[in-house]
Amino acid sequence: MTQQPATLLEVSNLGKVVYNGKTALRILHDVHLHVEHGESVAIVGVSGSGKSTLLALIAGLDTPTSGSVRLDGEVLGELDEDGRARLRARLVGFVFQSFQLLPNLTALENVMLPLELAGLGSAACKERAMQWLYKVGLLARTSHYPKQLSGGEQQRVALARAFAPCPALLLADEPTGNLDDATGGEVINLIFELNLEQETTLILVTHDAHIAARSSRIYRMRDGTIDTAPPQEAPW
Repeated sequence: MTQQPATLLEVSNLGKVVYNGKTALRILHDVHLHVEHGESVAIVGVSGSGKSTLLALIAGLDTPTSGSVRLDGEVLGELDEDGRARLRARLVGFVFQSFQLLPNLTALENVMLPLELAGLGSAACKERAMQWLYKVGLLARTSHYPKQLSGGEQQRVALARAFAPCPALLLADEPTGNLDDATGGEVINLIFELNLEQETTLILVTHDAHIAARSSRIYRMRDGTIDTAPPQEAPW
């Protein structure tokens, strides 16, 4: 049996430059990040510091100008778009600030979607999606469409959708940004509970120091790079 590498994610010398006409805008530069299997990592920083761009590069949704991303032993830059999509489908789950549910699908159908894309049979898709809606407390809402759900309920559906394929890595980008404090607290509790239960590696982007403190490791982004100081350990 092939031994699983300890490092799930390795980001080296990562840079991203975009152009507005002839003007170059440096979004990221010289970013280094190592994440082990099962870790929970928070990336904190003010708006515009490059956090969301970094997540997009880690997921292979965008390509860097320089440097590399190695995910589960695969160098993303050596894969074409289809190869990155297959790796992403196999390894990565997403939770976004804006929920990203499909409005014409019910809660159940939204959770089933990534399972269907992974080739799971219809009956198995439905069974697993129902299990995950139960885990997030929404079994009574399976036939409801997103517009019939509150913001907190929509984010719970998004969590069920993200965890249902059993990803090795969950990327959460400001998952409580559109929620009130009480509902946001419930969602964060659920993210960490599921993270521990499923032993899923978690990378959480947030500007909230209290949320970040729940992670096992904290990195701070400033002006497109991660501080050179060692990451903070969570203050248990």
